[in-house]
Amino acid sequence: MPGGYQQLRPTITCGVSVSKPPVLEEGRPWRATEGVCGCCGALRPRYKRLVDNIFPEDPEDGLVKTNMEKLTFYALSAPEKLDRIGAYLSERLIRDVGRHRYGYVCIAMEALDQLLMACHCQSINLFVESFLKMVAKLLESEKPNLQILGTNSFVKFANIEEDTPSYHRSYDFFVSRFSEMCHSSHDDLEIKTKIRMSGIKGLQGVVRKTVNDELQANIWDPQHMDKIVPSLLFNLQHVEEAESRSPSPLQAPEKEKENPAELAERCLRELLGRAAFGNIKNAIKPVLIHLDNHSLWEPKVFAIRCFKIIMYSIQPQHSHLVIQQLLSHLDANSRSAATVRAGIVEVLSEASVIAATGSVGPTVLEMFNTLLRQLRLSIDYALTGSYDGAISLGTKIIKEHEERMFQEAVIKTIGSFASTLPTYQRSEVILFIMSKVPLPSLHHPVETGRTGENRNRLTQIMLLKSLLQVSTGFQCNNMMSALPSNFLDRLLSTALMEDAEIRLFVLEILISFIDRHGNRHKFSTISTLSDISVLKLKVDKCSRQDTVFMKKHSQQLYRHIYLSCKEETNLQKHYEALYGLLALISIELANEEVVVDLIRLVLAVQDVAQVNEENLPVYNRCALYALGAAYLNLISQLTTVPAFCQHIHEVIETRKKEAPYMLPEDVFVERPRLSQNLDGVVIEFLFRQSKISEVLGGSGYNADRLSLPYIPQLTDEDRLSKRKSIGETISLQVEVESRNSPEKEERVPAEEITYETLKKAIGQDLSTNPALCVTVDSVAVEEQERERRRQVVEKFQKAPFEEIAAHCGARASLLQSKLNQIFEITIRPPPSPSGTITAAYGQPQNHSIPVYEMKFPDLCVY
Repeated sequence: MPGGYQQLRPTITCGVSVSKPPVLEEGRPWRATEGVCGCCGALRPRYKRLVDNIFPEDPEDGLVKTNMEKLTFYALSAPEKLDRIGAYLSERLIRDVGRHRYGYVCIAMEALDQLLMACHCQSINLFVESFLKMVAKLLESEKPNLQILGTNSFVKFANIEEDTPSYHRSYDFFVSRFSEMCHSSHDDLEIKTKIRMSGIKGLQGVVRKTVNDELQANIWDPQHMDKIVPSLLFNLQHVEEAESRSPSPLQAPEKEKENPAELAERCLRELLGRAAFGNIKNAIKPVLIHLDNHSLWEPKVFAIRCFKIIMYSIQPQHSHLVIQQLLSHLDANSRSAATVRAGIVEVLSEASVIAATGSVGPTVLEMFNTLLRQLRLSIDYALTGSYDGAISLGTKIIKEHEERMFQEAVIKTIGSFASTLPTYQRSEVILFIMSKVPLPSLHHPVETGRTGENRNRLTQIMLLKSLLQVSTGFQCNNMMSALPSNFLDRLLSTALMEDAEIRLFVLEILISFIDRHGNRHKFSTISTLSDISVLKLKVDKCSRQDTVFMKKHSQQLYRHIYLSCKEETNLQKHYEALYGLLALISIELANEEVVVDLIRLVLAVQDVAQVNEENLPVYNRCALYALGAAYLNLISQLTTVPAFCQHIHEVIETRKKEAPYMLPEDVFVERPRLSQNLDGVVIEFLFRQSKISEVLGGSGYNADRLSLPYIPQLTDEDRLSKRKSIGETISLQVEVESRNSPEKEERVPAEEITYETLKKAIGQDLSTNPALCVTVDSVAVEEQERERRRQVVEKFQKAPFEEIAAHCGARASLLQSKLNQIFEITIRPPPSPSGTITAAYGQPQNHSIPVYEMKFPDLCVY
């Protein structure tokens, strides 16, 4: 042995050398690290000597690279020693941390990092355990620099793909510690920023290390997500604070990299991008809880930003899961403040628009069902003033304007989401919403009483508003698909309501469906333009499907337009909507037959204003005159028949000179100029049906059809509505006649049936039908009979089916009533030979003639 070691004779006490460190023969001092428990360095294991040699005498000199290369080569050559190397390095680091020798701590972590990057043998798991133990020790330190050092080493480790799986590794401590670092509140802003960024990087490393390893602890468990997600959202939430302290433009690129908000956003996007189908719920629920706990729904800005990040980060096929979570959260907060619910709905609106670009799946109707349910609840809250329907001392009083704001947010969300749906789904949504509208019918009974009526009215208005939002911009080439019978029937039934606002919504909805070329705004004001080419209308030829639609539903549409014109509560908006509806039908759905019917309809509306059987106010009558003038001016220029245009132009010019109160330019203004005397309207002020029939008949139109006045089809809808109409009157008459049976009133003395009696009854029948009656004239009976037959045949050949059915139905009812009268006269009790009998009620009956005394006509004798 060398002489220096022969002089070394230490005294061993309790395993610790107490002798003074000698001087070795090479001239360098002896280090305690070269011996353990008094053993000399030459007898120590080689891996320990190699580890000791990487540490310099002065920690500022850094890692000894040559010795580090030797240690790495040794670890690769003898991988079974790797776990011992890690344990020894861990022992040294823990000791140096305790002695505050932070220079050597940094060197030990650098050596560990290099060994991790170089070694991927099967025995690396035990080495990793030592490494994680050392990282945990650094993270537990109160020194920010050690925390950052440990985090950086963990991030490097997280980026390594291990060749062998691990069955017993746990990252619970790291999730908790990194989350705690994300919420650092250090006094020094720069140090606080560094600690928060280290925490975010650490969470990102944990996710990368565990998300794709099925053998690791499931990072998607609620116990982990409840720590990771709020930590990221906390840093996202303070982005405004970071921006308020933004550096100068020259330093901006460096500072942007140190922004915790941007780093947290990248980490959150990466986390959500790695989420599988079954993990979305666990990732979204902490977001909702965080927004609830920090009252972040009311400003809505941060909540919308969070869900935009979520929707753009997850896989498109998982979008409906997020929508379902929001819907469930909205239901769970159905009794929260209106501002909170409005915030959730706004977020749902933004998220649903993004989700619609992907696969929304079966959540479409679920979403609309939830929104409509919340809409009805909000209406109840606004009416009752409380969430439980009864106000008590502990009840939270509801502000009506906040509920109204929430209702508008729901309607906006319905419209924005529906606008992104394909046509077939949009049609389903339209039918679904319409089925929720309460109507006064046998199948949908409505609530009675003032509260019930208010609830029904508000519900009708809100649902029709929603329907208008959905129908806006709806493009469908086939009107049969856009307006199916079951939908159109319910919608037009709503048009018969007393409420003027509801009727206006119905008209706007019809306009939205019919307007397929964006012409609606060109008819927003009613006027009599001398040249409609300035409107630049987009007109296409009526398709075959639209022709079929009009054949089926035209009479129904005309009838409701006619009845809507007769309403006393109409305002200027109603007449503008009626004008737009007539104009759009003429542009989108018109053929020769439709044009003729529309002209007949408008002329019938003119008759309503002239005859005034409904006792309409002066403004309404002037408005009907002006509406007819504006539409006939438009349709005359669309048909391009010179004589027709000339007649319309002459009447309009006459009105301008002598009756301006019958034109839209004087009626549909802020202060309409009206005439108080409309009973003496001369014929020069009116559009004459005979003249129009003459000029259009000469241009190929059906003159016979034009000469027939428009008669609205009668149905039972009016009886179900709350307005008095022809249908209600007819229905009531039928009911009264059916109730006047012999059992309920005193029997009228029977009349003897003669030829004159039958002739009189049939004559009354014919007199009540002047359109089909033939006046009995001894001079021209045959000619009038022939003319009558020709008119009947022509009517059945050219008139619409609905008009024929309505006419025949009315005539059949009248004939049946006459037959009932005849049967009442002819029915007698059977003859009785017993003479006079007494009824059960004590009233004597007529004496019947015995059979053998009866005289029969000669034709009845056999």
